[in-house]
Amino acid sequence: MGSRLIARLCERGHAVRALVRAGSESKLPPGPTVVRGDALDARTYAGHVQGSDVFVHLIGVAHPSPYKARQFLEIDYPSVEAAVEAAKAAGVGRFVYLSVAQPAPVMKDFVSVRARGETLIRESGLNAVFLRPWYVLGPGHRWPVALMPLYWMSERIPCTRDTARRLGLVTIRQMTAALVESVESQNEGIQIIDVPAIEACQDTTVPTP
Repeated sequence: MGSRLIARLCERGHAVRALVRAGSESKLPPGPTVVRGDALDARTYAGHVQGSDVFVHLIGVAHPSPYKARQFLEIDYPSVEAAVEAAKAAGVGRFVYLSVAQPAPVMKDFVSVRARGETLIRESGLNAVFLRPWYVLGPGHRWPVALMPLYWMSERIPCTRDTARRLGLVTIRQMTAALVESVESQNEGIQIIDVPAIEACQDTTVPTP
């Protein structure tokens, strides 16, 4: 998701600084300024945040599952703490945070950590955008397509309609478009982009995976 967003922002003329671990530089698309550092330690990259208008936080444990509760606490939340510290010190105008749909009946530890991240950002006083997808369809992440008939049915039953919409499936193309819109937003305060709003993002210039 990060590589797609970086490429799209560079195409649109934005000056992008991308934080990567040393040795992972080759994973970046062409265009951004490479910042080598530790996402859990603001001191390793805070100096590069100065002068930025927007900070985008996409750090998180890969392939979240109920068995990774400890990793959420050791990686996801500390990375938000570090990012908020760096963004606030630099006077960044907007903080874009990839959160998760909530409330939800499953993945409670993951949802809890992301909700704590949102609270931390709110309390920082930063203008922010919270994107709340549930599952993002893309290369290697397509098995939930089999659930589409169940979603279709649930959205037509009054008692399950809201949950089905809140926990709906979005595509990587829609997510990229939603992230671009969040970066370019001029809104102040806190803005929440939920699944229906993400689904409405249809940037036709974002290549289909």
